[in-house]
Amino acid sequence: MEGISRERLQRVFSVNVVGPFLCCREAIRRMGVGGSIVNVSSVASRTGSPNEYVDYAASKGAIDSLTIGLAKEVAGRGIRVKAVRPGIIDTEIHADGGEPGRAQRIGPKLPLGRCGTAEEVAEAIVWLLSDRASFTSGQFIDVAGGI
Repeated sequence: MEGISRERLQRVFSVNVVGPFLCCREAIRRMGVGGSIVNVSSVASRTGSPNEYVDYAASKGAIDSLTIGLAKEVAGRGIRVKAVRPGIIDTEIHADGGEPGRAQRIGPKLPLGRCGTAEEVAEAIVWLLSDRASFTSGQFIDVAGGI
């Protein structure tokens, strides 16, 4: 935490909190009655991501709060709000964060013994958007290999 600059903190919160907040606001304005919003949080919101990305974890904790609160606000309009919380997923985000091999380093230590894929996260999102999840709101699906 000591090495996290003000600029980095503002960038992380701008991208991970302000952006999704504004997207949700605009989606709701356009939906009218009924619809579904799926936010992308992170399992880091539960674990805190100590010694690595505590700023990122805090921003995703804000997304969890947004998801729960907004789900309650718009339920009367038939709008469902929920989120997926990916864990260690094999994407370029790790390279962008300065550690391109992070997923391969951590994946084998997970209960399922591997990191996840973007496709696995996308499948959870597709289900949450579908009518099969019509009674799901204010909830989370962790796509995190058992952590």
